[in-house]
Amino acid sequence: MASIAAGEIRPVASSVRHEHREARTAWLLALPAIVLIILFVLLPIVAVLVLGFTDFELGVGKIRFVGFENYVELFTDRTFRKSLWNTTVYTAIVAPVSILLGLGVAMLIESEGWGKSFFRTAYFLPAVSLIVAMATVWQYLFHPTIGPLNALLGLAGLPKPNWLGSSAAALYSLSIIGVWQTVGFNMVLFLAGLTAIPRELYAAAEIDGAKSSLDRFFLVTWPMLGPTALFVTTISIINAVKTFETVKTLTDGGPNHASEILLFTIYQEGFVYMKVGYASAMTVVFLAILVVMMFLQYRFLDRRVHYS
Repeated sequence: MASIAAGEIRPVASSVRHEHREARTAWLLALPAIVLIILFVLLPIVAVLVLGFTDFELGVGKIRFVGFENYVELFTDRTFRKSLWNTTVYTAIVAPVSILLGLGVAMLIESEGWGKSFFRTAYFLPAVSLIVAMATVWQYLFHPTIGPLNALLGLAGLPKPNWLGSSAAALYSLSIIGVWQTVGFNMVLFLAGLTAIPRELYAAAEIDGAKSSLDRFFLVTWPMLGPTALFVTTISIINAVKTFETVKTLTDGGPNHASEILLFTIYQEGFVYMKVGYASAMTVVFLAILVVMMFLQYRFLDRRVHYS
């Protein structure tokens, strides 16, 4: 009996040692990623939270704790309110338009029997274009005197706006660029979702009476694309809210703060005016807005797109 019990214990002990060895190996493999996350994500967030309660300025030796003064100033700052409104308008244009166009282009490419690779690559190129090269092209297209857009408007007898130099048009011009830059990325994501839909579902829907393409879209395509659409919506909103390079390169926030958005304002306060404490408070508000938006989105949409 004793020998039988000992024989049963040995495999159990060996299995436990094996599990511990695997756990140590897993921690060793994960350690570099954990260290990088701590150094480049968690510590910067903590630093921003702390600095938001100080009057720290680059080049000034003293740091004074000011409590919520930065946040009080923030919500009475006309420039901040303007940039917050501009960010809202920009996101409200770029996110839904790029999602709808991305879905439309993806469905057109998926329905074609030829040229899929070419069109997929052509539409995706704006998403990977260099910002400087892209800015040069758009500056030419939007040029008030020699730009082809205004040349076409002139031929049609329509007024020729100063696309990037007018307070009324600058933000909407940047929104056009934002849509152009984002559609290709959304298209690729929707294509992945479309290819994952079983063809049998369309045949079943047709048997059930879904004769038109519109019927098949609402009965099969759109419900099956729910998780993909939720992910694309999340990514599109985040990318729109954190836009910076096009604003900095093309308009520098002007004219008269007309195209200044939140991330650009944070950059100006922190690295141009050297008000790191004030910029940190802005960053906290920026992060809070992102977190609240994502929470609300998943709170109200997640159950509608995941059926299991």
